[in-house]
Amino acid sequence: MPSAPPLSPPPSRRVSSLFLRALRLRCPHCGGGPVFVTWSRLVPNCPVCGLGFERGEEGYWLGAYFFNLMAMETVFSVWVVGFLLLTWPEPPWEFFQVTTIILMLVVPFAFFPYSKTLFLAFDLWVRPPSEADFILPHEEGRRVVRKHR
Repeated sequence: MPSAPPLSPPPSRRVSSLFLRALRLRCPHCGGGPVFVTWSRLVPNCPVCGLGFERGEEGYWLGAYFFNLMAMETVFSVWVVGFLLLTWPEPPWEFFQVTTIILMLVVPFAFFPYSKTLFLAFDLWVRPPSEADFILPHEEGRRVVRKHR
């Protein structure tokens, strides 16, 4: 007897789609967007599926800062090793210092939006969304009083 198809994609496919969507600066859950108002400002909810991007914990974006730090350290490590391998035995230290400072100033700003979406993808992978994550914020409705004639 054939079994029913699974309701959710296989775990490996789900993980890859979460992170690929995040790398495209889209909602990791549905792929909708745009999710950034400016390079550094994220909208509060996905405009397509309504997923809240701050998932209810104080200090939630600390994980995104950690992702940004790891990216910066990775770029630095690759830069140092690559530079020394290519220029050894006489590396131009002045060029190395100037370029390293520029990289360390540019990479955190360039990677900032990616760190937010990648951390959100990681969080969705580790802690799948619940119904409460999809509640859209709303304004208090104005009380409209109509006079009947």
